[in-house]
Amino acid sequence: MTVLTRGERLQIMLTRKELEALDTWRFAARMPSRAAAIRELLKRGLTAEGFSTADGELKSGDFGVGAREPGRIRGGR
Repeated sequence: MTVLTRGERLQIMLTRKELEALDTWRFAARMPSRAAAIRELLKRGLTAEGFSTADGELKSGDFGVGAREPGRIRGGR
């Protein structure tokens, strides 16, 4: 028996088209839930960008409008 230890909850809002795309991918990939599909897509996206785990050095100010190096994140490509 696998025990999952997820201690943080993340809530997101999706448009109808985003939700339809997520569900279409989820069913094609035979994922058991939307949450599992989102976790898998997040893992794939981070891996594609060269991140396997967070390095703990990034702060929220490093992202989005006003980022120190727009379009670049330390540790990424």
